[in-house]
Amino acid sequence: MSLLKDKNNHVLLGLDIGTTSIKAVLYDLDGRELATASRGYPLATPQPDWVEQDAEEVWRALVQTLAEIAQRAGEREILGLALAAQAGSIIPCDAAGDPVYPMITFLDQRSREIVAAWEGDGTVEHLREVSGWRPFPGLPLPSIVWLRQHRPDVHAAAQRWLGPADFCIHRLSGRFATDLSAAAEMVLVDVREQAWSRELCQLAGIDPGGQAELGWAGRQVGEISAEVAALTGLAAGTLIIAGGHDQCCACLGMGMLEPGGVMLSTGTAWVLTAVSAAPDLAAIPHPMNLNFHAAPGRWTASQYLGGFGATVEWWLDQCWQSPDPARPLDRGQLFRLFDAALAASAPGSRGLHFLPLEGPGGGVFAGLSLAHTRADMSRAILEGVAFEVRGAVESLQAAGMPVDELWIAGGAAKSPVWPQILADVSGVPIVLADYPSWAALGAAALAGWGAGAFPTLAAAVARLQPPTRRLEPDPALAPTYRAAFERRRLLTQQLIPQS
Repeated sequence: MSLLKDKNNHVLLGLDIGTTSIKAVLYDLDGRELATASRGYPLATPQPDWVEQDAEEVWRALVQTLAEIAQRAGEREILGLALAAQAGSIIPCDAAGDPVYPMITFLDQRSREIVAAWEGDGTVEHLREVSGWRPFPGLPLPSIVWLRQHRPDVHAAAQRWLGPADFCIHRLSGRFATDLSAAAEMVLVDVREQAWSRELCQLAGIDPGGQAELGWAGRQVGEISAEVAALTGLAAGTLIIAGGHDQCCACLGMGMLEPGGVMLSTGTAWVLTAVSAAPDLAAIPHPMNLNFHAAPGRWTASQYLGGFGATVEWWLDQCWQSPDPARPLDRGQLFRLFDAALAASAPGSRGLHFLPLEGPGGGVFAGLSLAHTRADMSRAILEGVAFEVRGAVESLQAAGMPVDELWIAGGAAKSPVWPQILADVSGVPIVLADYPSWAALGAAALAGWGAGAFPTLAAAVARLQPPTRRLEPDPALAPTYRAAFERRRLLTQQLIPQS
């Protein structure tokens, strides 16, 4: 039950601050989506391997989005708002919180040599021990070190280093605050101490005292200022609740508060995220990063599996386009043809195997013969991707982490065929919902709980969650895929050099 007697006029606002756009979703207290608004902003590549953003453009997009959603809210009272933000990007700011250099995004590669040196001398593993994260080029710690080495003027001018979440919270409220799940990917937070790490900040050459206030998601971190109210039409004093890392908020929106649920994000990149009850690095598979969850007192273990969405897009462009250049097929037509091909080819792809494009030496079709069709090759790609998921799931299970079900978010969830392939290959039930805004939904649940509309976070999630459907693995296909998985394992050992 809601703690509020008159809930008809009360609404919640979830904000998804993504890599290239902002989306705002307004919900009533029964989880009905009332209105949405969004704005985009570009990425900039001023030099090869550099991927930046203008933080002021992000702020302007946020103001415009909030103004639109405030107008659509009408006379309804927004009890609170929370942000689900992309993490892993960094904004060098002065003491007042204004940028002194463009935001360096997680896609940036300029710090590649720094990370390579850390790989060579063991620093990467030590950083994971402290922060829970194995740094890669583009994450804030190596980006800050790069600025210290190559742009000491910028490094000296920056008194605060803000992620997208804390930058937006400061602009909305005047307070420097963020949550643990959004901050952790900076590789500057001690995962056990739940605080800015003096050791990691010293490596970066920054003062931990200048960083945003840290705490769990769901707490009140500020109110909409009078200035922002004038810009957007939101009521001054509207509560701002700490949201979280966008992936963590998506997990939360799906109801994953306890170990057992696992989310598979299937966008351009595929990422597997599981819930953990403790910040124990030894209890999660080695390839995974340990992060704070957006649910207080819980953590997440996540693993980047590959750019499988990009692989499928490549396959569609190369092998499914119309032979007539004057009449190209649109994406909807291509995916319908692709789905039909997946359904037409038998499970196991008639012995054909596909290894992903990102493997050492590039992608591989193995076992290809004149008898194989384009449909078989298409199914082999999807089964190859599904085998990568199965391997990650088995690693979780071997580490003692339960995998009761696999929630699918992103492009694969829209297909009538892919989810069943994932269920059959992985052997794990798949949960689906025809819903595109999981991160915003998780943020709205945090906003509702933090504003007092629900007695617990679990109650907020249960009330707001949309209807779902469940796909069970076909037991008749288990022997086929078990044998195919073993053949694939041997093939991988033969083709990919073992370290």
